[in-house]
Amino acid sequence: MATTSEQIAAAGERLCMAPAALAAAVVEPGGRLLLDDVGSAVLLRRGWADDGAAEAVIVSRAGVPQDHPAVLATAAGWGCDRVRHQLTGRTLPVPAPGTGAPLVDRFRHLVARAATLVETAVALARDQDQLRTEDDGAPAPTADEAAHRAAVDVLGQLGLPVLSEQREDPTAAPGEAWIVLDPLDGTGNFVAGLPPWAFSAALVVGGWPVAGLVADLSSGRRWVGAAGRGAHRDGVPVSPREGSTVVVPSAPRRDSVVVPSTARRVRVSGCTAVDLCLVADGSAAAWHDVDRSGSHVYDVAGGLAILLAAGGVALTPDGEPLVLGPHAHELIRFVAAPDVASARELLRAVG
Repeated sequence: MATTSEQIAAAGERLCMAPAALAAAVVEPGGRLLLDDVGSAVLLRRGWADDGAAEAVIVSRAGVPQDHPAVLATAAGWGCDRVRHQLTGRTLPVPAPGTGAPLVDRFRHLVARAATLVETAVALARDQDQLRTEDDGAPAPTADEAAHRAAVDVLGQLGLPVLSEQREDPTAAPGEAWIVLDPLDGTGNFVAGLPPWAFSAALVVGGWPVAGLVADLSSGRRWVGAAGRGAHRDGVPVSPREGSTVVVPSAPRRDSVVVPSTARRVRVSGCTAVDLCLVADGSAAAWHDVDRSGSHVYDVAGGLAILLAAGGVALTPDGEPLVLGPHAHELIRFVAAPDVASARELLRAVG
């Protein structure tokens, strides 16, 4: 992926396009500018065809065939059905991993597709006025249920137990793989029209989230990660780093927000899945809920998978690694940070 001005200029020469015409593809989640060292480049944009199918559209290319692995991988990561050449109209289906492929690969392909269908379902349901209320008083818009159905229709193809905020706990045997998802994290934000709100899902094996995806439905950004394969935000590798901003899910029960000695500022976004991804990609230094009521597994699993894949850590208040269980109503507390030392320092600061 082109990420620097030098790379954009080089791609512009190959595609006979001004750098200004390519710059948006570097910063917009729905654009990709790919190039190599031998003169090849391609500009891709994400879109939808008249029949509603999600497409990766080749806007311009130089020396890159339509079925190039990088093009197909980009389309799969966007959850697209096919690749279309804008000039010729020729389409090519995006291949799915076979049934014999590793479980993580099949999950990653399907969860990207699920995120795209959720994105569409939420957009179509956002003007519906029906609003339910969860047991804790949180708003539950019609879009929440539409998102759940869209995600489960796809992820159910893996034949694994699925834990969701919208359903009763599944039966998962010890050591069995299971899926956990939050169809619409940040529903309060969604109802208010205040970003971010997100779709989040993870594959959990032995209590560890080994693969996950978080899609910020308000901006289009996507974070993905898998154990041993690293983490990416919109195709760019990410990793956690030290900083001065701590993100938290909400204000504590008392009247003021405590700023830990390890931070200069505390931010509350209202969307835990995105918060954990901000720690994973280095935008925020840490996240915690240890002085609050706690979080549910569906709130945190997707972001945790990305954080751990990026090299970060999650520790419980007693300093132990966080292990997840398939219990939707159980509250858990932990800190998320770049490394064990900074996680323990934060625990001491807010403990």
